[in-house]
Amino acid sequence: MANSVWRLIPLLQASGRVQMAIDQWLLQQHLAGKHPPTLRFYTWQPAAISLGYHQRRWPEFWQQLSWDGQPVELVRRPSGGRAVLHQGDLTYAVVASGFDSSRLKAYHTICEFLIEGWREMGLDLHYGEAKRSYIHNPNCFGTATGADLVTADGCKLIGSAQLRRGDAILQHGSMRLQPDISLFSQVFGEELIPVQLPLSEGGDDLIATVIDALSAAACRCFAIDLEVRQLSDEEWEEIWELTGKTSICR
Repeated sequence: MANSVWRLIPLLQASGRVQMAIDQWLLQQHLAGKHPPTLRFYTWQPAAISLGYHQRRWPEFWQQLSWDGQPVELVRRPSGGRAVLHQGDLTYAVVASGFDSSRLKAYHTICEFLIEGWREMGLDLHYGEAKRSYIHNPNCFGTATGADLVTADGCKLIGSAQLRRGDAILQHGSMRLQPDISLFSQVFGEELIPVQLPLSEGGDDLIATVIDALSAAACRCFAIDLEVRQLSDEEWEEIWELTGKTSICR
């Protein structure tokens, strides 16, 4: 039997407001039966802090932060969880349906492609274990839950969040590839211990290597083929309409 076909949207760099509108649009379209399951990878420009949908408290000074000569954008995700700093990271998003009704089991099913892909690149990851302080920590990377992926020595590489609408799921997550340690400390007031990646590449080459490995792993784990297709002009028009409804927290 032939594999099902998912759409792979090429790497896209854009503001957090636009990225969140794209994820939200993909979920709406898939839920309505108008769009196939989708995998995409993206980066945030300018740097941003994304807040979980239900997160109501964060330091006021976050609204005055700047990095690389631009204000740090403060944007709300459609998914849950806590604040994530998006600088030097790569974000993945999966929009699909047919997963287990258990939220954690669905997380684990989707995260298998991340575990397998990073194993192929020489890094073993496993699920974190949340401590009681989880709910009080505004920093997503301050603790690791059963939906997050950490290295053997406990350093968190990938933090994920999920939104379910009916049978459709949006799961997206941040992979810290080349974070600025001083900016992280400025935002969260704690030291960042970066993951020592087993890859010699940097910058765009590193991102391309990770995307290739994870895309291949997704094909194996989900038993799918990927059709690479950029967003069309018509699709962008619908997404731009949603950007006006995406919350900027200022």
